[in-house]
Amino acid sequence: MKKLLFLIVALIAGLAAGGGTAYAMVKMLGIGGAPKQESAAEEKEEPAKFVPTGKILVPLVFADGRLAGYASMDVQLEVDEAKAEFVGQRMPLLLHAINMRTYRTPMAAGPDGMLPDLEGFRKLVDAASNEAFGPKIVRKIAVTGANPA
Repeated sequence: MKKLLFLIVALIAGLAAGGGTAYAMVKMLGIGGAPKQESAAEEKEEPAKFVPTGKILVPLVFADGRLAGYASMDVQLEVDEAKAEFVGQRMPLLLHAINMRTYRTPMAAGPDGMLPDLEGFRKLVDAASNEAFGPKIVRKIAVTGANPA
């Protein structure tokens, strides 16, 4: 009789602990709760378009300023569809801003310096795009190709 009573109490305690944990997860972390409704800003987001920059020849410079070589990069800029023509017309300004930054930015990686630092290059293109087009015009930057030149 004691064993049966102990098993029933243990079962009830286990169910209470599991139920309490599930309730806490739903309340604190939102796990398993009702799906969140998208905000008005997300619903009104304009369709995006990728604008290619063409091939960009980039000097691979070591941190001490020595030239390791060159790399050819392919980049795509994600912009609002309405701003794609504006970005395309001002592409020479972006390429100029990139050129003015690359020679003084260390991007050589690897033992021989022939591997480009892709994240460093992406940040460089981001800064150059803010200069050429203005802030918040380019949503994302995708480096789609990097080849030694």
